[in-house]
Amino acid sequence: MPEAAQPRSFPWRALLLGLSFTESFSTVLLERGIYFFSYERLGFSEIENLWLALRFGAVYAVGALASHPVSRRVGERRLLVVMLACLLVVHATMAVAPRGALLVWGFALTGFLQGVKWPLIESYVGSGLDPKQQLAAVGRFNLSWALAVPLALAVSGPLIASGHSSWLFVLAGALNGVALLALPAVPAVVPHLEANDPARPPPPVLDRYERLLGSSRWSMLASYSLLFLIAPLMPEIFRRLGESVERATLWAAWLDGVRVLTFAVLSVATRWHGRFAPLVLVSLGLPSSFCAILFGPSLGVVLLGEVAFGVFSGLTYYAALYYAMVVKNAAVEAGGVHESLIGLGFALGPGAGLVGHAVAGMVGQKELAVLAGVVPLLAACLIGSLRALLPRKGAAATT
Repeated sequence: MPEAAQPRSFPWRALLLGLSFTESFSTVLLERGIYFFSYERLGFSEIENLWLALRFGAVYAVGALASHPVSRRVGERRLLVVMLACLLVVHATMAVAPRGALLVWGFALTGFLQGVKWPLIESYVGSGLDPKQQLAAVGRFNLSWALAVPLALAVSGPLIASGHSSWLFVLAGALNGVALLALPAVPAVVPHLEANDPARPPPPVLDRYERLLGSSRWSMLASYSLLFLIAPLMPEIFRRLGESVERATLWAAWLDGVRVLTFAVLSVATRWHGRFAPLVLVSLGLPSSFCAILFGPSLGVVLLGEVAFGVFSGLTYYAALYYAMVVKNAAVEAGGVHESLIGLGFALGPGAGLVGHAVAGMVGQKELAVLAGVVPLLAACLIGSLRALLPRKGAAATT
């Protein structure tokens, strides 16, 4: 039955979009803003920021993988309530003394809780819908969470510069509390289509979508690795260009603003789905846009790199989540693998940056050393993305 014919489903789905925006805003205040905070207020070096990011990403991936088995035991909504309540407590605790071990390990714990949380939210997004409805639902979800990213990043700069060190964490915790108030209206258990429902795609289409899913997940891993290699380096990149922290966080938000526009376009221009060419373009375009940001000699070049990276990362994220929702029938497992790859990117990117810093003495230029550290990862993701598109043995070829 079309979604429009189910009026009772609309309120909680609409509420879910508001919850996604609120939680994304809360997430980004720390997930992206903390590097500017640690750099400006605590004097962290690039290497210390990379270690901060590496810990966050590693535990985020673990949390995402744990979300599916744990939710099967306790239920999706109940687990979501626990995660939001824990995030509120952690953020409030970090606000008391945002420095030293409390900052480092509080941020790491935040990563684990975020990793469990987002697959639960994503499982509700496409639940009980056919593939066409899921495409629209994923588009609305992407817009809701992505719109909060540049806004939160832009707000984080003035909060950090204000001199009130705790405000970044106070606001993050307050938004968790607002999201908790919305959860009673959400179904306790995520609804799903039956496996034999006629709305499910036929086997040849599912086979093609599985190949596209594999390719988009490889390229998404590359995009998040590069994004969270860039994030800890952004304060130094913009400092080199003579930008203040207020302006730097605003310029850093360009990438995310372009990603919002990309999601908006992809949600209405649907000819991309089911096609291989866009994912091939993404695999080739991500490294070049990353280099423009890292090596950009002027603000204009860096911002142009951000625009290109925003488009490519938006496309691969949308594709990976949409194909996962269709192939896995909106199970928490789909979001769990999706978010675990994001968490792995959170860790691999900073890890590659640390490798680059380790060989900086041999390479000479710091930016070249960072690039040297990430090249093997990019090569692996490129090969994996392109190889996933090849027809699988025993499966009928589709065109």
